[in-house]
Amino acid sequence: MKSNFRLFLAASIVVIVVAAGMGFAAYGQTAKKDAPTKRIAIRAGRLIDGKSDTAIQNAVIVVEGDKIVSVTPGGAAPSGVETIDLSKATVMPGFADVHTHVVLNGDITAEDYDAQLLKESIPYRAILAARNAKIALDHGFTSIRDLETEGAMYADVDVKMAIANGEVPGPRMQVATRAMTPTGMYPLLGYSWELKVPTGVEYVDGVDGARKAVREQVMYGADWIKYYSDRKYHFEADGVLHSMVNFRDDEAKAIVDEAHRLGKKVAAHCIGSDGIAAALRAGVDTVEHGDGLTDAEIDEIAQRGIYWVPTITVGAYVAPGRGGNWTKMVDLEKVAFQKALKKNVKIALGTDAGGFDWKEVNQAKEFEYYVDYGMTPMQALRTGTTVAADLLGWSDKVGTVEAGKWADLVAVSGDPLKDITEVERVKFVMKAGVVYKNELR
Repeated sequence: MKSNFRLFLAASIVVIVVAAGMGFAAYGQTAKKDAPTKRIAIRAGRLIDGKSDTAIQNAVIVVEGDKIVSVTPGGAAPSGVETIDLSKATVMPGFADVHTHVVLNGDITAEDYDAQLLKESIPYRAILAARNAKIALDHGFTSIRDLETEGAMYADVDVKMAIANGEVPGPRMQVATRAMTPTGMYPLLGYSWELKVPTGVEYVDGVDGARKAVREQVMYGADWIKYYSDRKYHFEADGVLHSMVNFRDDEAKAIVDEAHRLGKKVAAHCIGSDGIAAALRAGVDTVEHGDGLTDAEIDEIAQRGIYWVPTITVGAYVAPGRGGNWTKMVDLEKVAFQKALKKNVKIALGTDAGGFDWKEVNQAKEFEYYVDYGMTPMQALRTGTTVAADLLGWSDKVGTVEAGKWADLVAVSGDPLKDITEVERVKFVMKAGVVYKNELR
């Protein structure tokens, strides 16, 4: 019965998302099977290639098919090759956002979240997810890691597949499908026990249940496994942001061990110091949010090479509406960020887009927060290019502009090394050698 439901659900979502994609007329030529094989030369006035410490002046990037074949500083475009003139612009690698939720559209309050799960069908949410993927691409994000469907089952796998097959425009995706918590520890909560309401997660109990849930998610297409390490964030007399840990240590360890055994990595939602400590004991690969990182925890993630994904944008966005400790948590995370920066923690750009409305906030705002918190513009750009590529395991494919990499390029009119907010005004987007946006003609 479950298998039949899964097949029906997957088929419905694919059909609807594909139908939605037909409306993107300007992108009709972007199907993977129709990727161009001709050569294109791009003349960049300034090139931030992701490797050099300064911008390269007057570079020529030659693209063939979906890959970069050469990058020549001060070079001339080959004769007889179509040339895209970005000589007055700054060209960069395509951005990566490693914490998104394409099937979510803002959840400042519990009511915002509940309404989406109670009033919107999964196929409808998949249509909106396709729209959100296009928004991300238009903002220059050519790669994303989507960290759970918030009750939409495996819809992220279907959206990923539709994009990969060229049916709809969007970033290339890695997906986590359904996040995990123990029974009763994530919305929707508070409804009558007589009602069967949807949940935003997969409930997982016990070591055997944890291993089975990982296997099931991998079977249905999960690239990552995500679980909620904590909840109920609060301050105590020691001034530390504490939290209630969700899983027993043996359960969390089982999730991580089984994922690693199957070749998958694990992301842990952990905001309070207790939840972070539990996630570190379990052996997770990425710490998501991390507002309450203590000095000892910062030292540990630096020493172990664990990635931290701060998601500052979403915290600042939801704090005024949520009230309570949330504003103080945003301020606390700034302090943690500055300490982590000094200790060379691997900070990767993630926004938690979907926690804020995709139509209201540009994901690239996250770069601005990083500079405000103490990074140089170049350091900030690398969080969403080279560091993000490493986190995704794609450092041989994306993150820098060099021969052999996928031709994922973005351009802005100004110089983001002088004004980081330029990245919030992307004018040109190329993904895999296909131009999706060009406002610099």
